[in-house]
Amino acid sequence: MNALKNKVQLIGRLGAKAEIKTTANGKVFTRVSLATHESYTNVKGVKVRETTWHNLIAWGKTAEIMHQYTDKGTEIAVEGKLVNREYVGKDGVKRQVTEVQVNEVLLTGEKTSVS
Repeated sequence: MNALKNKVQLIGRLGAKAEIKTTANGKVFTRVSLATHESYTNVKGVKVRETTWHNLIAWGKTAEIMHQYTDKGTEIAVEGKLVNREYVGKDGVKRQVTEVQVNEVLLTGEKTSVS
């Protein structure tokens, strides 16, 4: 049951090509955004499609797979956990961000454009 305490599963399309980066101590990672879509009919009978953007971070082999086999618009499924981190922006302001730390990635479909 411990594995269910912080678990995220998403299926969506990448907003950009996953670029490989390396930390100062040699660890490989990638950061990329993922769009998920939800459709429903509102009270006026109009079909509404909402898009939510998620920040992903992947490390090691998972990052390498995402870089090598995906591109902007590629549909993927990811599983991971939510992580919060703080950073200081170029303007000197301290900010917080929530990301999905990807543990597993599944290539689910063809590349298409993200709207």
